[in-house]
Amino acid sequence: MNEFLNQVILDNPVQDYLTLMGVLLFVFIIKRYISKGLATILFRLVRHWSPQIEEKDFINLLLRPLEYFFLLVTFMLTIDRFTFPRILNIHVYNKATLHDVTNTLLSLALSMSIIWIMLRLIDFIALVLEKKADLTEDKTDNQFIIFFRDFFKAIVFIMGAIAFIRILFGPGLVEKIIAGLGIGAAALALAAKESIENLIGSFIIFFDKPFRVGDSVKVDSWQGSVEKIGLRSTRIRTLEKTFVTVPNKKMVDSILDNLSLRTQQRVALRLELGTETPAETLLLFLQDLRQLLKSNPNILEAFTVNLNDFTKDTYVIQIVFNTYIIDGAQYTALRETVNLGIIRLLEARGLKLPTTSTSVTVTDNRAL
Repeated sequence: MNEFLNQVILDNPVQDYLTLMGVLLFVFIIKRYISKGLATILFRLVRHWSPQIEEKDFINLLLRPLEYFFLLVTFMLTIDRFTFPRILNIHVYNKATLHDVTNTLLSLALSMSIIWIMLRLIDFIALVLEKKADLTEDKTDNQFIIFFRDFFKAIVFIMGAIAFIRILFGPGLVEKIIAGLGIGAAALALAAKESIENLIGSFIIFFDKPFRVGDSVKVDSWQGSVEKIGLRSTRIRTLEKTFVTVPNKKMVDSILDNLSLRTQQRVALRLELGTETPAETLLLFLQDLRQLLKSNPNILEAFTVNLNDFTKDTYVIQIVFNTYIIDGAQYTALRETVNLGIIRLLEARGLKLPTTSTSVTVTDNRAL
């Protein structure tokens, strides 16, 4: 038995191979329990941040990355006592041997597992913050969390790429790249000018808050509801239900009208009557219009009804009023009520609109 265990195969005794297989099999069996136990300990350390987070959510995030990490570390620690077989240590590329290639692959795998764990930790922190943000009515906080989650993930990916370059090509290339960034920074900044401006614009949007997710906005010729604020652009669902992507730089630099922040809506009506209308009847009609607006509780008192102008064919009556109603359906219903009231007053006074011209109604939805 001892002779078999001490028999050398590929420069290593059989006992070492059996030890490696036994350790890996043992860790493979218990890796889930070890990972779950470590995740449970970590959860107990951070659960006071957000009591709403359940333990299973945290464990599900970290379980698989930790399993692969433990298995990989165990393999690397165990294989370290092995002698790489000289017969297999051939030159693969240039001066690199197969031993160098395997060490490089193991280092890459270990780096990937660490990056995987870091990404899952970022997801957990974002989940904690989202639970807290859900307790508030402001939906901007949720979008703010998604923004920074993606931002920090991008940083982790960049750090991972630098680590991969260092492992594959050595620290010398990384130093050259960092040194080259100083020379090429101006060219890189010029090439990425638009992307950098959009990124800065996203920070301005989140901190200055000219609008929030869910707000109805109008920028240039586009009007709609903001559905998402990203690193580069803002997504708007238009009135035609199309999905428009607007660069954040444009959202910051353009004149933007946040319709959701209106305190009132202004309505301006232009009513034309024929010149055959007697002055006394016209005066009584104006009084009727003032009473109509005054009796409506949704119309503010500071309204205007007057004979604004006249031509050779018509008398022009101006009707201007404000309302606190912002909701589109309720606002449309108010306009309909006022218009029907005006029609009834015209019928009661026996007045008709001139046949040579039409009555024009203009609505101004600017915020007051």
